[in-house]
Amino acid sequence: MIGRLRGTLVSKRAPWLVLDVGGVGYELEVPMSTLYDLPEAGREVTLLTHYAIREDTAALYGFLREEERALFRNLQKVSGIGARIALAVLSGVSTGEFARLVHDSDVTALTRIPGIGKKTAERIVVELRDRVDAAASQAPRAQGKPSSPQEEAVAALQQLGYKPVEAARLARDAMQEGDDAEAIIRKALRAALGR
Repeated sequence: MIGRLRGTLVSKRAPWLVLDVGGVGYELEVPMSTLYDLPEAGREVTLLTHYAIREDTAALYGFLREEERALFRNLQKVSGIGARIALAVLSGVSTGEFARLVHDSDVTALTRIPGIGKKTAERIVVELRDRVDAAASQAPRAQGKPSSPQEEAVAALQQLGYKPVEAARLARDAMQEGDDAEAIIRKALRAALGR
């Protein structure tokens, strides 16, 4: 198991990053919440990781905070939710906001997250309510190289499960002069979730 990596951030392009650890470049997929809080390339970072082996692939996921990794793991215990949807959840809402939505049984808000329909949202509420309540009581890739921040944001939104037309609309509506891709993604996700 790989539980944690500390190294130099080589590159980050939503939702992927490369971390150089002793000369080995680890490619990790991360939620937008982690990507937003990372320093610029060339700086040292420490990431908690989740290593997943499937029938034909192995994947490494990275998180800055333990509560994000714990939620990522708990979400995948819900029937019909895999890593892609778990990352979309973490990219769309904070762990605290997610806990509130589940605790309040806010199925409508949960369905605004890409990949989560009404039945999946209902399963999340039923299967995770006890886990998020317990946690709350214990603790306060697109093909081609995007050439502009807006194109990079569209590619990242597609990786999170939005359809190409919807991703382009969200990015276009969110973009303001001088925004980098991360700012556009953050505003687009907030708008998509009605916040």
